[in-house]
Amino acid sequence: MATPAQAEIEPGDLTLTVTPERNGNAAPFAREMVLLNIHGVYKQPILLEEVVQPTLANFSWTQLGRDRWSRTKLKDGQSAIAFDRVIAVFPHHAGGFTIEPFTHRLTVNEGGERRVVDIRSEPIPFPVQPWTKETGGPDVAEPWWLPARDVTVTDSWSPDPETVKLGESTRRIVTIEAQGMVAEGLPPRPVMRTRGILTFAGPVTRETLITPSGPVARVTYQWDVRPGVPEIIPLDAIAIPWFDTVSRTMREAEIPARQIGGGLAASETDLAPPTTASPLVAAAAGLTAFGLGLALIGFGAGAGRMRLPARTRRALKRAAAAGDATAFRAQVGAAMQAEPDLARRWRENPGTAAGLAALDRAVYAPAGAGKPDLPGLARALSRAERFAVPPDRAEERLKPLDGSA
Repeated sequence: MATPAQAEIEPGDLTLTVTPERNGNAAPFAREMVLLNIHGVYKQPILLEEVVQPTLANFSWTQLGRDRWSRTKLKDGQSAIAFDRVIAVFPHHAGGFTIEPFTHRLTVNEGGERRVVDIRSEPIPFPVQPWTKETGGPDVAEPWWLPARDVTVTDSWSPDPETVKLGESTRRIVTIEAQGMVAEGLPPRPVMRTRGILTFAGPVTRETLITPSGPVARVTYQWDVRPGVPEIIPLDAIAIPWFDTVSRTMREAEIPARQIGGGLAASETDLAPPTTASPLVAAAAGLTAFGLGLALIGFGAGAGRMRLPARTRRALKRAAAAGDATAFRAQVGAAMQAEPDLARRWRENPGTAAGLAALDRAVYAPAGAGKPDLPGLARALSRAERFAVPPDRAEERLKPLDGSA
């Protein structure tokens, strides 16, 4: 039986367009991210394909996510194949540039024969404006040039720095999230230095999250901090200037100021001689100790419970009551970094894992995402978790500088 011949390619059957997504509909500055949306519409069936990209001189670039193929309906009702790719480009310096044509090399079936067709986009003028303000800008080393749609800072300590005494340590974790940029553009670890403390810098982790509204960059800095003097030590705030790509103005985020210490390792209260307990108090204490011993025997050696600090639980409850999913997610992220054992238990529990997944969809994929149950999730995360073997955090702490006692 004879098969029907394939229709010949007509003008308009295969089209490729490249559209720059300029922030605030304005010409970008150097090192500011611009998205190039590559969109192809093809009426002919595609057998093979290859995108030939121009050299993109004077630009750095990275592809965001994978290529997407889908079915689409044209205005005349015909069915076609749609191709989409998103590329982020970063101009190196100011000037007038041109994005040369992209080429989509397609192998199609025309009249029963394979044919290779090159579909080209149009060249795009791409002006990059110079920075004219007196301070800042993309060409100076300080302050760090940070162009983004929005910047949030999360600061967490474990334990609270105000409760740390001389000879003890606390761990500080700072997370910066910037919408509309990739992780490589986030600043290096800030310097946290003041008189009277010892700081030990931990690893820096960076990641780029691909969302329907664009990339979200995240960087996490970590320090272990020990007071070196018995006095209260004020730690100044750290300012992070950034350029708002939507309003085209400079703004400032801040790592907040904190107080370290306040309790002495050997204060007058600690050195005071213990008061003699009355016979009744001593008897009550003995009975309590005996009952506690029986309870421990029944509970089983090695069992333990972990729970979020009260301050974190209150912050989750406030964010849930306000319906603020972004603030709720920031508190959860800090808690997961500070308490990895709790975070692992949350991920293993199907209920809390589903709630966290719904929260991430609400924050990072707001288009069409359902509203998470923030009060229910806050209650679930605030519950104490029981462990067969208490998580041992002794190895996470730094050894004293003077060696073991």
